[in-house]
This record gives sequence, C-alpha cells and structure tokens, in this order.
Amino acid sequence: MLHSHATPADKRAAFRAGLASGDLLRFPGAFNPLSAMLIGRRGFEGVYVSGAVISADLGLPDIGLTTVTEVAGRAGQIARVTELPVLVDADTGFGEPMNAARTTQLLEDAGVAGLHIEDQVNPKRCGHLDGKDVVDRDVAVRRIKAAVAARRDPGFVIAARTDAAGVNGMADAIDRAKAYADAGADLIFPEAMASEADFERFRAAIDVPILANMTEFGKSRLLSAAALKDLGVNIVIYPVTLLRLAMGAADAGLTEIAGRGTQEGLLDRMQHRSDLYDLLDYESYNAFDSNVFNFKLS
Repeated sequence: MLHSHATPADKRAAFRAGLASGDLLRFPGAFNPLSAMLIGRRGFEGVYVSGAVISADLGLPDIGLTTVTEVAGRAGQIARVTELPVLVDADTGFGEPMNAARTTQLLEDAGVAGLHIEDQVNPKRCGHLDGKDVVDRDVAVRRIKAAVAARRDPGFVIAARTDAAGVNGMADAIDRAKAYADAGADLIFPEAMASEADFERFRAAIDVPILANMTEFGKSRLLSAAALKDLGVNIVIYPVTLLRLAMGAADAGLTEIAGRGTQEGLLDRMQHRSDLYDLLDYESYNAFDSNVFNFKLS
C-alpha cells in the first residue's frame, strides 16, 4: 500500500544476488507505475525503465531530448510501487563525466537498483538506428569511473553499455567492454547484437555479467529466454514491449469507437474494473481507512 515493502537496499541486494545466481533475470520495460505492478504480479525478476519509452511517453523521439530530472522522476515513481529491482536507462549520463556522477546520485535517491550509461556521443540516439557514433574509449571510461566514484551505496549496480559493435565492429566493442569492467562496471550491456554468435563472443571475453536487449523491430534477432540462458546471458530486457502492446490496443480501440460509435465490442479486450482494483490493492487501503474504499463491486 502506497509504497513497496522492500527498501532500495533490499532491491539492490536482490539484483546483485540474481546476477550472481547463474539464472536469467527477466526485466520487462514498464511505461508507468501501474504496468510495473503488473510485471511484479506476473512473476518477473525485475523492472526496466527505458529512455526510449520515457521519450515516447513525453511525445518526443529518442534522440537525447529528455533530462535527468524527467528520467529520475519517472524512475522514482516506478520504483516506489514495485517490490522488484528497477534498472534505469541513463543514456550517456546526460553529459560529461561530472553529469554522469550527478545522474548516479539522483537515481540512487530515486530508489532504483541500478543504471546503465552508454558510450555514444551526446546527444545520443536509439541504439538500433543507423548513423550513431561513439565517443573515444577514454571518455567512456571516465563516465563509468565517475559514476562508480559517485555511488554512495555499494549495492547500487552500475552497468556500462557499448554501442561500438555497430560503429567500429565487434572487436572494438569487446575491448571497450573489458575497459569498462576494469573501470568498475558491474554489468556489461552490448547493444544491437545481431546473432547468438555475438553473445557467445562477449560471454567468452567478459568476466562480469552481461545483458541482452530483446527489443522488437531492431537489429537483434529475438531470442527466447531459454536460448539466452544457454548463451550465458545474465539479464534480458524487453524495453518497449508493453508500450507497443498498449499503444497498439489503444489505436485499435479508438478506431473501433470512431467507426462504430461505441466501445461495447471492446469490453472483452479491456482490463476489468475489478482486476484494476485488485492490482491497486484497494482492500488494503480499506483496511487502513474505511472512508477510502467502502463499497462492493457487484
């Protein structure tokens, strides 16, 4: 009720334990707090907050237009309601290494379990678009070192994302990943891997946990959770899946209402009011204060 029972420290400990467990952690992307609650109910291990989703939610393209305060604000809203660890897309750290340090502390304060910072130039673009570019390796290393130095809770997970495979090739991406791990990154996120062989190369070269991005309509083949586990991947994110599903359903519903003049034919495709109230745990609020919820659904 109101907030999760688990503390940020609890969630960070659970995240680190999961990364060390040898199991595959599944982190669907939440587009708002309510969807994060549903992710928890369906038995996933964590929640992801995508920069692309926050941008889209604000009606903006994913080209580095969002601010750290917007991202920290939405991440905090999501972390507040879920018992699961939350991993947040922190883009390039929102600027220079000093900005990456501030971003780390703001997201710590937001109650999330970890973040990832990438090596694209600033402003960045979606990792599955052509035409992206990466900063010099030394600049990217400084971003990671700044984030690690700024971290106050040693349980907070700092991940390093490299977009270099699509720019300079796999060899450079692996060399960068090694340098980021040496700089203190707890987790490596190789973006836009094209095949199982790419993940195999990273797993063989990198000692720290690795992350797979299974985003739709991008450059990566959509691999099953079982296949990713067999490849030695430690965590998989589905960053935009729920937003795409929701927007597809909303568009279809609006089309039907516009054409038929009623939503009557859509009722069996909606979340029922009783299911929404159950997800929101109205009963707990009723137990706390009967003036809040004092009626029964027929």
